[in-house]
Amino acid sequence: MVRRRLGDILVEQGLLTQAELQETLKGKETDQKLGDALLQRGIITEQQLIETLEVQLGIPHVSLFRYPFDPMLFNVVPKEFAKRKLVVPLKTEGDRLFIAMNDPTDFITIDDLRLTTGFQIEPTIASKEDIVKTIAKYYDEESYDELLEELPQATEEQQNELNDLDAPIVRLVNQILSNAVSQKASDVHFDPQENRILVRYRIDGTLRTERVLPKTMQQMITARIKILANLDITENRIPQDGRIKTTVDFRAIDLRVSSLPTVFGEKIVMRILDLSQNLTDISKLGFNDINMERFLHEIDKPNGIILISGPTGSGKSSTLYAALNKLNSEEVNIITVEDPVEYQLEGINQIQVNANVGLTFAAGLRSILRQDPDIVMVGEIRDKETADISIRASLTGHLVLSTIHTNDSIASITRLMDMGIEPFLVTASLNAVVAQRLIRRVCRDCREIQPATVREKAIFAKRGISIGTIARGKGCPQCNMSGYKGRMAIHEVLVVDDAIKDIINRGGTAAEIREIAVRNKTIFLIDDGLIKVKEGMTTTEEVLRVAMTD
Repeated sequence: MVRRRLGDILVEQGLLTQAELQETLKGKETDQKLGDALLQRGIITEQQLIETLEVQLGIPHVSLFRYPFDPMLFNVVPKEFAKRKLVVPLKTEGDRLFIAMNDPTDFITIDDLRLTTGFQIEPTIASKEDIVKTIAKYYDEESYDELLEELPQATEEQQNELNDLDAPIVRLVNQILSNAVSQKASDVHFDPQENRILVRYRIDGTLRTERVLPKTMQQMITARIKILANLDITENRIPQDGRIKTTVDFRAIDLRVSSLPTVFGEKIVMRILDLSQNLTDISKLGFNDINMERFLHEIDKPNGIILISGPTGSGKSSTLYAALNKLNSEEVNIITVEDPVEYQLEGINQIQVNANVGLTFAAGLRSILRQDPDIVMVGEIRDKETADISIRASLTGHLVLSTIHTNDSIASITRLMDMGIEPFLVTASLNAVVAQRLIRRVCRDCREIQPATVREKAIFAKRGISIGTIARGKGCPQCNMSGYKGRMAIHEVLVVDDAIKDIINRGGTAAEIREIAVRNKTIFLIDDGLIKVKEGMTTTEEVLRVAMTD
């Protein structure tokens, strides 16, 4: 077999330029594979990668969804090896072992397998996601059943078990987390019911039940998670918050843990912050060109306030961190006060709010201003006191970035005045408000172009956009048959100009501000969403789920 390199094959196929190849090779991490680096940068899709390898190398492609696996073979290829090298054994024929692998040009892994198993190795290609899901499902399901058998005996010496790293309950919690990370879940919910406990994952913004556990395990699972998060395991009457820093499948993961007493026991929610996945590049946030230009222009100003608005889980923090990352340089002193500090950024001084000792947003902000900052980031403006100090900071020559919980950009202005801020202070300090939401992307592997429905055409026409066809995912193993994979943001950037300031100063209405915004060609959330539908990135249903039509 001729051993050819993946990069050369993709360049030959015209899916990649030599310049892109060199840039990716230079920019990728040392142990990262080229295919992964290209997918991460969005230069090629996984489907294109698989098809190229299939044609060029003459190696078949296999879909692992509903594949009839032989469970005996999972003992031939050890779990650790399968996870590290992303390989799954499929079947044997005589002295040949067929394996599915993400990168069939990885000859070192093929040689390793040949030596350890004694079989001749026949590689087939499968997508990375397919392999990860299969490993999680088959290797872990097996051990999961064994765990359930071991658990009844574990209850007697429960307390000692919770700290023993090889105890069944410890392995079970680790496995639930490992699965959540491999499926790119943002949250894990442990929901206590009357006679069972549900484990649910939130993937791309929607919750789904992953597995159902017996009620007898509830206390042990709760206690184990509390031990990890340094919470009080004897206290189950009041809500508690904690944090876990850990490594799952060789990746640094930060978990925010929240426990809440319910009728059937404590409900635990873990928010997963994947430190290797954090978005710190503004160009990757999904801003369209006009919004991007306006946003960059606003954050380049030396003083004033920029607010980012939206409900919980709409990606506000990612936008703030990306903006700080862009502004971060040796010449400026950036200080943040957050609750909690989600991602730690190098070269930025971050303060964690601690209400128990009196370190609130307002108290933290006051101290920050004595530290000679250039740029200040306040996690959230929740009350009049925080708003007052933020405005004072912006009027004394600081650029202040913050978030506010409102439905759209214009509502943020009225919210400030509802808090009791004088209109003249709002106009003197506020530069811009960015509203944003997260919507699901159409799966790139199963997207189909379909004609737009009559209703869709009417919705688009109302916003002055014409539409003929729409992209929809028909559902495939890559996207769990949902038709969507991954998420992106839609934005609305309202620049507060002199005309809007006049309206605010004379106590005008939100409708008047909206009129000026329309005249300034502001792209509202619904417009940005519909533009992304027209570009084939998402569907009309997704946009209407988060944005209002007039």
